[in-house]
Amino acid sequence: MDIRQMEYVIALAEERNFTRAADLTGISQSGLSSAIRSLEEELGTQLFERTTRRVEPTAAGLALVPHARSILDEVARARDAVVRASRAATGSLRVGAEQCLGLVDVAALLERFHRRYAGVKTEFVQAGSHDLVEATRSGEIDVAFVATNKRLGTLRQTVIGQEPLVVLLPPEHRVAASTPLRWSSLDGQDFVDFGTSWGVRTLNDEALAAHGVNRRVRCSVNDVNTLLDLVRRGLGIAIVPKHVAAKPGASSLMSMALPGSTTPDWTVSAITTAQEHTDIPAVLFLELLGDSRGMRELATVR
Repeated sequence: MDIRQMEYVIALAEERNFTRAADLTGISQSGLSSAIRSLEEELGTQLFERTTRRVEPTAAGLALVPHARSILDEVARARDAVVRASRAATGSLRVGAEQCLGLVDVAALLERFHRRYAGVKTEFVQAGSHDLVEATRSGEIDVAFVATNKRLGTLRQTVIGQEPLVVLLPPEHRVAASTPLRWSSLDGQDFVDFGTSWGVRTLNDEALAAHGVNRRVRCSVNDVNTLLDLVRRGLGIAIVPKHVAAKPGASSLMSMALPGSTTPDWTVSAITTAQEHTDIPAVLFLELLGDSRGMRELATVR
C-alpha cells in the first residue's frame, strides 16, 4: 500500500464513480482502475463492487477508508511539522469565502495553515462573491474564495474547479414533467435564489435572460440550507451548483439538468492581490492551496 492508493480509495468511496474520482485525484480513469485493482490483489480481497452505473465499497473497502484517512492525516501533519520547523512566518492573513463552495473546504485549509504557521494571525469573513471581490481589490481581504469570474480585473486568480448548474425542485412540481427540460418550461416560474452578491445569482440571471426566460425571485436568501427548505416547501424552484443537489437537505428534491450544451459552469477560484516578495502569509496560504496533497484533502471534504 502507498499514499496515492489511499487517496484513490477515499476518492472512489466518496464519489462512487471512477470518472469523478479520477478527475478529483488527477489521474486517468484507467490508471485509477489499475491502482485499485493492484491494491485489491495485494490485500487479497475486493474493495469495490463495480456495476455499469455505480461503484460501491464492499465491507472490506469501508473498513479500509478510516485507516486511509488516518494515514493521509498523519502524512499531512508530518509535512506541516517539517515546514513549521524550517519556515517560521509572522504577520496577519485575512481570508474570505462565499458559503458552501463545495470544491474546497476553507475551514480545513485555515486549520492546516494555522498548524503550519502558528505565528500568523488569521482572520476569516463570509460574504457573497461580488462583495469579496471588492474587499480583495480594496485590500480589506488578502485571499478570497469566490464563485464568479465577474469584475476580477487585475486580481490574481487560481481556478479550483467547475461544476454545472442544475434545477432543483419538488418532484410533484409541474416543471418536473418537462423531460427533457426546456427553457420555456421555466418561464413565469417562481424561484428561490441567493442574494445579488452571490456569484451563482449572476449566472442564473444572465442564463435565464439569454434564453428569454422571465422569472420572479420570490425568495432571496443568503444560506444554502434555507434555500433547500424553501424549495422543499414549494415556495419556488432553484438553480444551484450540482453539489448542492447532493446535500442531505435536498434528498427529497428532484434535480434536472439545464437544457442544451451552452449552459454556464459555476467556477470556484481563489483571488488575491498578494505579491510574491511582500505579502508572505498570503503567498504561503496560496502555496498550501496549490499543493497537490493539500488540494486532495480539501476537495474530499464536501
